[in-house]
Amino acid sequence: MATKVQSFMTSQPTQEDFPVSSIEETVIVQVPARLSVLEAVAFKQTCQDLIQKNTPLKQIIIDFHQTTFMDSSGLGALVSNFKNSQEKGIALTLRNVTPQVMAVLNLTGLDEVFPIESSSERPQIETDKPTDNQKSNSRKVEPLPTTHPSVASWMKRFIDVLGALVGLVITGFLSIPILVAIQIDDPGPIFFSQIRCGWMGKRFKIWKFRSMCVDAEAKKSQVENQVQGAFFKNEKDPRVTRVGRFLRRTSLDELPQFWNVLKGDMSLVGTRPPTPDEVERYEVPEWQRLDVKPGMTGEWQVNGRSKVRSFEDVIRLDLEYQKNWSLLYDLKLIFKTVAILFNKNSGAV
Repeated sequence: MATKVQSFMTSQPTQEDFPVSSIEETVIVQVPARLSVLEAVAFKQTCQDLIQKNTPLKQIIIDFHQTTFMDSSGLGALVSNFKNSQEKGIALTLRNVTPQVMAVLNLTGLDEVFPIESSSERPQIETDKPTDNQKSNSRKVEPLPTTHPSVASWMKRFIDVLGALVGLVITGFLSIPILVAIQIDDPGPIFFSQIRCGWMGKRFKIWKFRSMCVDAEAKKSQVENQVQGAFFKNEKDPRVTRVGRFLRRTSLDELPQFWNVLKGDMSLVGTRPPTPDEVERYEVPEWQRLDVKPGMTGEWQVNGRSKVRSFEDVIRLDLEYQKNWSLLYDLKLIFKTVAILFNKNSGAV
């Protein structure tokens, strides 16, 4: 499956693009200016080769002094290298982290996970008061990378906010009968929340109307996974309640996600939001899914989400969305979704 995902890649960087120097039992890996999918695959392989060598190795230092762009795949390679080095008892440290890379680490919370060395400070002339230029620099916030045109589109965000407000009004009208039905069928919490991974792997809490029994997560290990790869689905999941099946078939269970869209964690249209345990199983190229915001609907929704039976298909649909994206394409998918909701055989299970 990974071979098919990587088949579109050409002129892939080699390990020669990642100069390696060594001092006793420490090696330093230089990262190039860009760390996107092409470079990320070679970056992971470079570190993997170092980790698997028979020569004694205590520390790997990743030098980011020239890196000004890192997307989801680059982040995925970094996470993978960190895990692999830990398994071998090798310390992995980040050095000379540029503001652009630090912005990504801050977004995802990985700045609290990776050991990061402070870059050598430049000597400065002491003054009684900071200059205006120094004040300006101290307040400067490095912008996050534009991993895909959709994340920089103010019009897409405007449509998201407008659609979320309308959606929340509709949710308000429908919530009372839904709440009553849930309580009658299976008393317990009305809402279900779960941690998902959004843009660049940033974790957020997704909200839905509860469609499963209250102890569904505890029973997950007892349910057969009918799909292949890094996600979970069972067509006749016994944990789903009677009312829950109706909510899923009509997608009414997803109405609270309009709140996620309003907050900016999600978009009306995007890729399928994965769980953290799914992301942990990703190969480097598969992190490309996270280059755009996850959506309430998308290619996977309008192409029979309940019939998708392999992770390879999910990747293919998500990359197709990224390739074809435009504001008009988003609107087209929204209209398709509305039409599908009236098809009784198209809902999730």
